[in-house]
Amino acid sequence: MQQQVHDLIDRQLRDWDTARENYAALGRVRLRDFEIAGRSVVVMQYNPERKRSSGASVDAASLMARPCFLCKEHQPVEQETIEWEGRYKIQVNPYPIFPDHLTISALEHTPQSIAGRRIDDMLNLARLLDDFVLFYNGPRCGASAPDHMHFQAGNKGFMPLCDEVMDESLWTPEQLLLTSKEGFLGFTDQLGRNLFFIKASERVVASLLFARLQLAMIVASGNADDEPMMNVLCWWEQGNYCIVVFPRRKHRPECYGEGDGQMLVSPASVDMGGVWAIPVEKDFEDITGDQVQGIYDELCMDGAGMVKIIETLIQLD
Repeated sequence: MQQQVHDLIDRQLRDWDTARENYAALGRVRLRDFEIAGRSVVVMQYNPERKRSSGASVDAASLMARPCFLCKEHQPVEQETIEWEGRYKIQVNPYPIFPDHLTISALEHTPQSIAGRRIDDMLNLARLLDDFVLFYNGPRCGASAPDHMHFQAGNKGFMPLCDEVMDESLWTPEQLLLTSKEGFLGFTDQLGRNLFFIKASERVVASLLFARLQLAMIVASGNADDEPMMNVLCWWEQGNYCIVVFPRRKHRPECYGEGDGQMLVSPASVDMGGVWAIPVEKDFEDITGDQVQGIYDELCMDGAGMVKIIETLIQLD
């Protein structure tokens, strides 16, 4: 299937004017980078075409008022589809951050949620598309279409954090919460944002560890009605399924906006992974490493929240 996907990308960049022009523009983006926490790189990408995502209104009234851009009847006729398992369609994202950027959406118009079989779907797709990292934005954590279930995918090696979490020195016995011969679930605060990391040689083990973490997050939040706020990265690397979970406590930072002293930044999975697509030139030029760290601190789960999740996970074990 991976070859089918690469062929799809080639055809769309050849035949679809919008995609061709936006991917060509991506080759001309300006970049800056910072180091945070002494060991993590964060890249700023000036990308004006991402304004529709960063500035998307995702309140219930706005969603009801606009057609769903992931439903077939509202998509451009030029946008091709590869169907998978009779449940998803794989398409080229016409407003890219990555050199190869995919949207993988449910065929059915159903709300964004990673409950049920979705994490298994994500893991299976990561194995099939092992040139890519898959990512999931929770409905209150950067999803620009929280009314339609979807993943996205982009080139492996593009987000710095995916390489950074593979550093074995991070995963001392003190950082490991659940372990077996097939894999582990650990946590770290050493990369500038609190996160959990799952690494497992068997898909079922990765899925079970994720399910246990998700349950702990639900119990710790005290709210069983809403999905815990999170961003998720998932990929296949050297015989292992890898999942990074960023627990969140807030959707957008206090500085969000386009007025004086504000920035149009709305971090989601890719930003958590170390690439910030910034659509406003002034914001791109003015943002500092300290501000990046401050926004991570504001949006990501704090230390007390992580302790609560970890204690809950241990009690449930």
